[in-house]
Amino acid sequence: MSINSLSPLDGRYSKNIDPLKPCFSEWGLIKYRIHAEVEWLIMMSEEANITHVRALSDTEKAALRKIVADFNEEQARVVKDIEDETRHDVKAVEYYIKKKIKGSSIEGLSESIHFCCTSEDINNLAHALMLKDGINNEWIPIAEDMVKRLSAIAEEAGDIPMLARTHGQAATPTTAGKELAVFIYRWKRQLSQIRNIEYLGKFNGAVGCYNAHCAAYPDIQWEEISRRFIERLGLTFNPLTTQIESHDYMAELFHALIRFNNILMDFDRDMWSYISLGYFRQKVVSTEVGSSVMPHKVNPIDFENSEANIGISNALLEHLASKLPISRLQRDLTDSSAIRNAGSAIGHSYLAIKSAIRGIGRISIDRNAIYSDLADAWEVLAEPVQTVMRKAAIENPYERMKALSRGKKITQDDLRAFINSLALPQVDKNRLLKLTPVTYTGIASTLIKHIK
Repeated sequence: MSINSLSPLDGRYSKNIDPLKPCFSEWGLIKYRIHAEVEWLIMMSEEANITHVRALSDTEKAALRKIVADFNEEQARVVKDIEDETRHDVKAVEYYIKKKIKGSSIEGLSESIHFCCTSEDINNLAHALMLKDGINNEWIPIAEDMVKRLSAIAEEAGDIPMLARTHGQAATPTTAGKELAVFIYRWKRQLSQIRNIEYLGKFNGAVGCYNAHCAAYPDIQWEEISRRFIERLGLTFNPLTTQIESHDYMAELFHALIRFNNILMDFDRDMWSYISLGYFRQKVVSTEVGSSVMPHKVNPIDFENSEANIGISNALLEHLASKLPISRLQRDLTDSSAIRNAGSAIGHSYLAIKSAIRGIGRISIDRNAIYSDLADAWEVLAEPVQTVMRKAAIENPYERMKALSRGKKITQDDLRAFINSLALPQVDKNRLLKLTPVTYTGIASTLIKHIK
C-alpha cells in the first residue's frame, strides 16, 4: 500500500486484491507479453518451413521459458527503463528478451524475436491470457465461495416463514431461505456463462492479412500456423480481424460480469433492508466502532461497501464493453488506453464480492423478529380468501375482500367472521379457517431444491 496512491485499489484496499495483481498489474501485463514472444520463438523453431529459425534443444526452450518464470519486479523495472528510451512498451519487451539471451547459444536468433509481429499481435494475446487467468483462477473461485456460503444459510432458513414486501408494503408470505435462494440461482446462471466465455486471439500482422509473413515465406500456410499458435496458448483463434482483435469477446465477458454484479447489488440492498427490519442481526465485534458519536451503532457497512464498489466496477465495465469493440478503420489507439482499466473494473467487482462475503459471515437470522412481524399480518390472507371465493363462483370476490382489507389492519377475528359468512363448501371453508399468515407460504420451503 502506498499512502500516495490515487486509486483506493492500490491504497486502502490493496491487500484485499493481492491475488489479482499477478494478472492485472503492469508487471503482469509485461510478463504475459514476454510469454507470448517466447512461445512464438519456440513455435517457429518447431516449424520446418520457417527455415531461418533453427530447431531449439529442450535445454534452450527451458532457458527461454525460464525468462518468463523468473520474471520479477526488478526485471520489470529493466523493461520499463528500456521503454523510457524507446517510448514503446512492446518494443521494450523485444529488446529485453534480446538482452536476456545475449551471450547464450540462442543469441543468434535475436532478430527472430517478434518476427512478423505487430505490437497488437503480442498485446491481444497478453490481454486475453490476463483476463482468462484472472477470471478463471481468482474471480470465479471467490464468486463461487460467496454463493456457497449464502447457500448454506438459505438451506438452513428454507422453512422460516417471512413476510414478503412488494413496493415496500406487506405482501404474500414467503420463507427467508427461498428469498436468498433466488439470488443464488441467478448467480449460478451467470457463473455458468462466465465459465464458458471464449477468450479470442489474433496473430495475423499489421492489418490482419499476413502481409509480412507472405513476403518472407509466400508458400507457408500462415493461417494454420497462427491458429495452432493461439490454441497452444489456450485461446480461441479469431481468423478475421483488422490490426487489433475485435474485442467482442471482452464485451461479452464484461456484460456477463455486469449482470453478476447487478445481482450482487440487488442482494446488498435487500440485506441492508432485512437488517434494517431486524430480520437479520449482525455479529458484534467488541473492538469495532459503528459511529464516531453514537456508541450503539452496528452498521451494515460490508454490504454498503460492496454496493459502492459494484457501482464503480459496472461503470468501468459498461464503458469498456461499449468502447472496446469500436475502433476507427483498421485501428486507432483508443482501445489500448481503455483496456488498461480492465484490471480496475474486475478489481472493484472482486472487492465487492469480498465485502459481501464478510457481511454474510457476520449475519444471523432473528427468527423472533421475523415471526412477530408476520404473525399479526392477517391482511395478507385476503389473497387466498378471494381466490377460493372465485373457485366457488361467489360474486365480486376481489371487491369484497378489498373493502374489508385494503389499507386496513384486520385481526384474526375479523377474517374468521368474514370467512364464516361465505357460502363456501365446508372443506374449503375449514381450510381457510385453519390458515394463518405463518402457514400461508405455498411451496416456498421446497423451492430451495433448485439451488442444490
